[in-house]
Amino acid sequence: MELVTTPRVAFLRRVADGFLAHTGRGRVIVAIDGPVRSGKTQLGDDLADVLRERDLAVFRASVEDFHRSREAQAEFGPDTPERYFGYGIDESALRRTLVDPFRMAGSTAFVTSAFDLVRDAWVEPKWRTGPADAFLVLDGRFLLRRRLRDLWDVRIAVDGDPVDPADVIAYAESDPREHAQVVIDVGDPARPRPGGSAGSGG
Repeated sequence: MELVTTPRVAFLRRVADGFLAHTGRGRVIVAIDGPVRSGKTQLGDDLADVLRERDLAVFRASVEDFHRSREAQAEFGPDTPERYFGYGIDESALRRTLVDPFRMAGSTAFVTSAFDLVRDAWVEPKWRTGPADAFLVLDGRFLLRRRLRDLWDVRIAVDGDPVDPADVIAYAESDPREHAQVVIDVGDPARPRPGGSAGSGG
């Protein structure tokens, strides 16, 4: 279904054009990083719609749905921004149940949500499969941290300086804007534009 052309949709079509020219066939993961409440999730939803407009198979997921429980986080010490940055996300579950099986394609099943952050509880997994050629659009904080960023085919950062203490720690270690192929300024959500300076993507 063709989307209504707005300045936001037109911009995201250009963003998609840029990385589709290089991704080729197979399974492709697009990761969107940025500070808390910077518009990552809505950006991911809208970018997924732009990809679906091209009749591509697209799946959506958010890192918030792969949190550790509060009890599990407590095993790593007191509740501090440092602990949240280091251990708030269950990266093992993210890789084991979503990233790795998605990469395998074929009939291998994966889940796009494993944890309910509001209820602080694991959810019954809904295993999904998809065609050999498919996109996963994943948004969330810390996705472009050192130990994760090489997992993604397309790295996008939402422009904006960190304010939340955990984000300040993350940006001090590795500013996602320096490792993104695309940086997007959504200060005016209706009219996003290229932001900051994108790094080399390495």
